[in-house]
Amino acid sequence: MYAIVEIAGKQFKVDKGKYIYTNTINQPTGASLSFDKVLLLQDEKKIHVGSPILPGVTIQGKIIEHVKGDKVIVFKKKRRKGYKVKQGHRQGYTKVLIEHI
Repeated sequence: MYAIVEIAGKQFKVDKGKYIYTNTINQPTGASLSFDKVLLLQDEKKIHVGSPILPGVTIQGKIIEHVKGDKVIVFKKKRRKGYKVKQGHRQGYTKVLIEHI
């Protein structure tokens, strides 16, 4: 059984007992979440497709931790002008355990 759910404007394929990494959610670690924008649900041998969402279907999750992604280097340079700028960036993510579909 799996579902396609929309979280913060992005679509994720979720399974029960699996982890997903979403954009940072402003909730404390251990908080319970429910996602109600379910676009597709597959159970046993049936596929239910919403138009655009399935009414009455929710996904239950739990926040495990807040983590940062890999470092991305942003380097800007203009030739022969003496202009160089180097910046780094690490995107924040929230690790969510899917408990129930």
